[in-house]
Amino acid sequence: MMRILLVLIACGASLSAQPQPLSQEEQLSLQRSLGEAGNSRSEVELAIENHLKKYPNSPRRAELERVLVKTAIDLNDDARLVQYGEGVLSRDPDNVQVLEHVATAFLHQGDKPGAQRALDYARHLGDLIQATYQNDKFEPGGGPDEVKRKEEFDRGRARALLLQARANGLLGRNNDAIQLAQSSYNVFPSVEAAREAARWLTAAGKDQEALQYLAEAFTIGGLHSADPEGSSDRARMGELYRKLHGTDTGLGDLVLRAFDTTSSELAARRAELHAFDPNAQLKDPIKFTLSGLDGDKLPLSSLLGKVVVIDFWATWCGPCRAQHPLYEEVKAKFKDSGDVVFLAVDTDEDHSLVKPFLAQIKWSQKVYFEDGLQRLLQVSSIPTTIILGKNGGVFTRMVGFLPDRFVDMLTVRVNEALGKPQSADPPKSGSSQAGPSPATPLTPTTHQ
Repeated sequence: MMRILLVLIACGASLSAQPQPLSQEEQLSLQRSLGEAGNSRSEVELAIENHLKKYPNSPRRAELERVLVKTAIDLNDDARLVQYGEGVLSRDPDNVQVLEHVATAFLHQGDKPGAQRALDYARHLGDLIQATYQNDKFEPGGGPDEVKRKEEFDRGRARALLLQARANGLLGRNNDAIQLAQSSYNVFPSVEAAREAARWLTAAGKDQEALQYLAEAFTIGGLHSADPEGSSDRARMGELYRKLHGTDTGLGDLVLRAFDTTSSELAARRAELHAFDPNAQLKDPIKFTLSGLDGDKLPLSSLLGKVVVIDFWATWCGPCRAQHPLYEEVKAKFKDSGDVVFLAVDTDEDHSLVKPFLAQIKWSQKVYFEDGLQRLLQVSSIPTTIILGKNGGVFTRMVGFLPDRFVDMLTVRVNEALGKPQSADPPKSGSSQAGPSPATPLTPTTHQ
């Protein structure tokens, strides 16, 4: 992708609202340099840098510097991030990705001038994150999109505070660094924030408090995954503990207490996210709760023991409209059965479109929103029909539909899920002769 972008630049393609063409000489020079660089990102980076040295007043300098910064981010090239990142930020000061990486690169220099530049960028980053989410209410029941935005907001705030903590520490403001690192940890408990707090607490001579944060860093790393720096946290813990107590006795108890603390903190965060979306982190479809048009809730677990036929559709899907009367025919066949439930599950991103659509097209069935179920069940095209068996597991799915045979095919599927014998003359193809069908592709009529 990067190589294609660079070739477009070399050929004079537009990357800005008012493109400035390269001279023929410069265009040929850039094309030749990029051709010699091949597919190596580091060689491409060097080729563009040499080109800008040769043509310092290139009319495409801004675009080329953006590519250099993007490549430097990919390569963790701090030197070029510092060298070219500030130029990019002077033209695009609200670029969150570049702000974060340039601030980090300045911090890696470890000197006070770099720390001050990093602090300025990190503060601006924090302001941008607050502004981006200022209209979000983060109310319980908001669904998976609410959870995602809450997670992004908290991670972003915590990262900006962490960068500010490191910058203040390098500037000799230990108390500010400690406070900011602790704030970062409180917003989003992370290994990095715990280590940062421990670093500046140690520098301030507050070894006992530093020890606690190191223990929390060690236990969070163990709870999340294998942490390559966990052994370093363990070694620092041991050093500090022996410095304070003269022995390792009791260190294990400290780690166990930290484990309990961090487990509780992470559980509290999961509970907070669960309040926004009861379906967050669920892996079993029958445990999902779907929301109706008027905010009413349907726990799918309340349907255990029944066969549940789920119709995934959307207002913009033409085939879904064509399929609707066929669904009604199947529903009529099972109207007297208390063991079969039909659910119309809308997949529109904009929920406000659904009520007017239903009124306009005069559909009267109860409609629920997918609330993350579409992703869990990997529904990538609609219409798709998924049948849950009486035990709550996926019994079969039908992707798309064949208009002249859908009613018979779905009827057979429902009867199979009910455990009823098939009719003597089932559809000739596209359905199983016995037992559940994990997937029945009926792709002639679908929308991606």
